[in-house]
Amino acid sequence: MNLSELGAFLRTRRARITPAEVGLVSGPRRRVPGLRREEVAQLAGTSVDYYIELERGRGAQPSEQILAALARALRLDGDERDHLFRLAGRTEPVTQGTAVHVQPAMLALLDRLDSTPAQIITDLHETLAQNRLAVALLGPPAHASGPGASYVYRWFTDPSSRLIYPEDEHPHHARVMVHDLRAAVARRGHDARSMDMVARLRRTSREFAELWDSGDVAVRRGDRKRINHPSLGVVDVHCQNLFSEDGRQRLQFFTAPAGSPAVEQLRLLAVIGVQNLERDLTGGWRR
Repeated sequence: MNLSELGAFLRTRRARITPAEVGLVSGPRRRVPGLRREEVAQLAGTSVDYYIELERGRGAQPSEQILAALARALRLDGDERDHLFRLAGRTEPVTQGTAVHVQPAMLALLDRLDSTPAQIITDLHETLAQNRLAVALLGPPAHASGPGASYVYRWFTDPSSRLIYPEDEHPHHARVMVHDLRAAVARRGHDARSMDMVARLRRTSREFAELWDSGDVAVRRGDRKRINHPSLGVVDVHCQNLFSEDGRQRLQFFTAPAGSPAVEQLRLLAVIGVQNLERDLTGGWRR
């Protein structure tokens, strides 16, 4: 671990990014180029004091999750992300769960979607990044690592994860998630991680096993979703996916059909924001 070099590298990466590139308002009286330290901390979801200590070459070794969050906040490409991990003594960057490196181009597009809920997920349905409206509509991701980082895994192992959708639609969502997972497993060349998830689910969920054994496959490119929201009631929206070139990441965004009640509900969502997040996180309002 080389904390002094890590701090220097963070400073140079921060200096090259403008607030507009990450969806922030620049404002007046910016005496230095690039982002402020507090802006990087905000984007990475860490404390300002902790980030300042990192730039000063002090403190404890950053976790893989913190490093992944900093790589996203600073829009590092793959080589830069790997270098960041090595400076922090993490020679083998984690490529699972929410520590997956989000492609900068997808993050740049997410930053510009400030008027509609949007998030970036993996092909195993792990949430990598969300805008403010997506957090307000869906809640934050429930797990940072392990099998539970995947919403597909939670769907078949944790009944509370299904409360976000009306009960009569659960069979539909179960089917399309299994069909989409089969496509992802094949795309990944039946790698150890995806096959481990399938094996775990087959052991723990009869419903999953029956759906998997059907052999059906279909990439989930778009769908209608009726989302149970604790303040707005049922929000009926269209969900569309834009895929990365390798198909392993997708930008998922939610829009209201023209003239539908969801138009006003999404407008209210922007006002309500995340103020009610504390209200029912244990009751299933979490995708």
